[in-house]
Amino acid sequence: MRKSREIPLGRATPSPRDYAPDVLYAVSRDAARQGLGIGAALPFQGEDLWNAWELSWLDLQGRPVVAVAEIRVPASSPKLIESKSLKLYLNSLAATRYPSAASVRELIARDLETCAGCAVAVSLRTDSDAASCAVSVLPGTCIDNEPARFGATTVDANLLRSDLNSVVSESLHSHLLRSLCPVTGQPDTGSILISYRGPKIHRGALLEYLVSFRDYEAFHEACVEKIFVDLKSRCTPGQLTVYARYNRRGGLDINPFRSDFEERPPNTRLWRQ
Repeated sequence: MRKSREIPLGRATPSPRDYAPDVLYAVSRDAARQGLGIGAALPFQGEDLWNAWELSWLDLQGRPVVAVAEIRVPASSPKLIESKSLKLYLNSLAATRYPSAASVRELIARDLETCAGCAVAVSLRTDSDAASCAVSVLPGTCIDNEPARFGATTVDANLLRSDLNSVVSESLHSHLLRSLCPVTGQPDTGSILISYRGPKIHRGALLEYLVSFRDYEAFHEACVEKIFVDLKSRCTPGQLTVYARYNRRGGLDINPFRSDFEERPPNTRLWRQ
């Protein structure tokens, strides 16, 4: 793995011509989690679910093969995989010959496990699996048109509130999620699903809180973990899931899932993905 001073994100980096596992770059989760008060005992389980839409390699005759890779990195991994390095790595497979899709899947899984420091699940989809790439919708109620005030310039958990006298089980979602990459300052946009059981969360207040992330600088994974921690602290749900579906950049979309009662998210492709 590369050293921290060589992070590829935010600087010109040539795309490797040949298979190059050394371009993969890992980022420790510890610093962001310590800032949220998260220790070794995680308050959630989950994973970072990636879709790589531009995967290609050559078969033994030199014919190009294309596929979509689904990559699931456990939230318990000590490190997350930096997105540009993953793009460079996957692109490095394009001119190399492999005997089968299974061999490519096994190679990717092995290299990503080395990077993340834990087991990583990888599956490949081809044109015969096109139905699995159909556009879907998030469950529950969209809160994007709820009455709200949008003056917050920084993320403030105190915006959140709930009704202790009304206990519900519901799913809420928004398509207005936006945060900033902490390295490049470029926007990351997407949708977010919040499923919970507990005191009824005020929808307008939740929308104000989510919109306040527009200038918040953090990786996708850290944004979702902050939302989880803030909701748990301010609204005290007995059960909580936070699942973000970020729009793709560079042929990759990143979809962090954190929950204290669900184990594995569906790979729900949305209208902007």
